[in-house]
Amino acid sequence: MWSGRQARFRPLACGVEELRRRRREREAALRKARREQHLVSKRLLREDAEGPCAAELLREVEVQQFLRLAQSGTDEKEREKALVSLRRGLQHPETQQTFIRLEGSVRTLVGLLTSNRALLQLEAARCLHELSHSEQSAVAEACLPATSYLLTYLSGHSSDFIELCLYTLGNLIVESEAVRKQLLPQGIVPALAACIQSPYVAVLEALGYVLSQLLQAKEAPEKIIPQVNNAVLITHGALATLVLLLLDLAGTVQRVDDAGLELLACPVLRCLSNLLAEVPVESEGEEMQLRDERVMAALFILLQFFLQKQPSLLPEGLWLLNNLTANSPTFCTSLLSLDLLEPLLQLLPLSNVVCILVLTVLCNVAEKGPAYCQRLWPGPLLSCVLNTLTLSDTEVVGQSLELLQLLFLYQPEAIQDFLQQSGLQALEQHQEEAQLRDRIRALQQTAIHA
Repeated sequence: MWSGRQARFRPLACGVEELRRRRREREAALRKARREQHLVSKRLLREDAEGPCAAELLREVEVQQFLRLAQSGTDEKEREKALVSLRRGLQHPETQQTFIRLEGSVRTLVGLLTSNRALLQLEAARCLHELSHSEQSAVAEACLPATSYLLTYLSGHSSDFIELCLYTLGNLIVESEAVRKQLLPQGIVPALAACIQSPYVAVLEALGYVLSQLLQAKEAPEKIIPQVNNAVLITHGALATLVLLLLDLAGTVQRVDDAGLELLACPVLRCLSNLLAEVPVESEGEEMQLRDERVMAALFILLQFFLQKQPSLLPEGLWLLNNLTANSPTFCTSLLSLDLLEPLLQLLPLSNVVCILVLTVLCNVAEKGPAYCQRLWPGPLLSCVLNTLTLSDTEVVGQSLELLQLLFLYQPEAIQDFLQQSGLQALEQHQEEAQLRDRIRALQQTAIHA
């Protein structure tokens, strides 16, 4: 039996380079998909306590009624109430389609947006914001007549209104090239540049969102930031600056318990990840490589900070770790020499997304060859991988199997350890189930005789 199992793994040794090539191609595709994923993401600002579940499907006659009341109600309170009802209805995709099919509906909304009544302006802007969040490109394109006014209001005095306009523009940008073609001649870039002077953190965060959406457009290299690419940014010191920011952030979180640090940490991590996604780490020059251990240590300090304060940012940190280790044996060495394997494994149970990223990083390390696999296999890795194999998520299980494949390829003795340990776990599970059945029978007998 054992010789038969060995024979199954023996052919893999003939295709080591092919296996590496496939992994690198898949990693490149995953990193590209990760960058493009940010392009289609949208933000939604809602202050209603009931949230999106309160969306009501409005019939055409109801939409018409609310528009009529909003435009010519008896008093401002009635007009505002009609807009609030319309806004809640626009949270429903079918109501959005009904709205844009009605002739003059967007024109009416734009008229309210440009009125001299602040409350009506705000509710009209919120209606447009709901429309901008639609997954249908036709809905976003129907909002085009409002874009020039949204840009104008970026120079206003209300930070809340500016924030709302920014997120609405950011949502509209991602839907189609037609939207971006209209916004560029209207002066979106100068308007956004002026917002940088805002003293309000919420406005700056919204500004960062719009810029990230705009600069990730497929036409950005030719029409928005011509002749600028990752290699040029790195040549001009962007990578070195971001690394220094990362080190400073790690030092700051150790000294200051400030929940606002994630506002800077997220864009720093994302920019570093995107720069490294296209340019191999080993080509960044000796200056970068000399600091590899400090970068790795700083990243894990931030991961621990996120784990305690902001778990939603863990995938951002792990994606940077993935991009660091994907093509760099030196960063893989740092991960192992700094004894960071165990803190990494502790993140596996948090969520499927985190689990997949951790397993991907481990695959990056294992792919570097026998010397790295020898550092991986002794220790807690085996039991952790066995646990992931029992999960229902097929992507998690697939990534776990890929890790095992690499380990078996470079560390053949791991096969016997795996089979022995997996058999032992199955036996223990069987024993626990048998004990549970015995306890149930005892309880049933007690109930019968009671």
